[in-house]
Amino acid sequence: MAISYNAVDHPFPNLNRRVTTRWVHLTIEKYHKKAGAIAYIFCSDEEILRINKQYLNHDYYTDIITFDYTENGVISGDLFISLDTVQSNSEKFGTIYEEELHRVMIHGILHLCGFKDKTPDDEKVMRKKENEALDFFTSQLKK
Repeated sequence: MAISYNAVDHPFPNLNRRVTTRWVHLTIEKYHKKAGAIAYIFCSDEEILRINKQYLNHDYYTDIITFDYTENGVISGDLFISLDTVQSNSEKFGTIYEEELHRVMIHGILHLCGFKDKTPDDEKVMRKKENEALDFFTSQLKK
């Protein structure tokens, strides 16, 4: 199925959609799943706060909210990403903006694949999987 990219109330980020789509598909396949309908929606802090309040009853900013529609091993979902928070996190952690954006993008996919990050042990596994996926993405850019 398709992976779509949209921007709401924020300029669209600089993404190589072809390479990114291939990377997401290969990451999903690595975990023996199939890609369904996946929508990335890039937005502002204010939009992600609105979504967080409206749908999750949370009153705080975050970098990503993932709505999971996965069924029978077919990964589907809407992934809302605050580009404002991605930018501030890249500055806070001393990372390149594009790397932070890709980390958040694959973080949502890993959640859809079943990985959690609520406990310290789960978070450690999640970071390891994110780093593996980012290394793979970098190798794909060289092809």
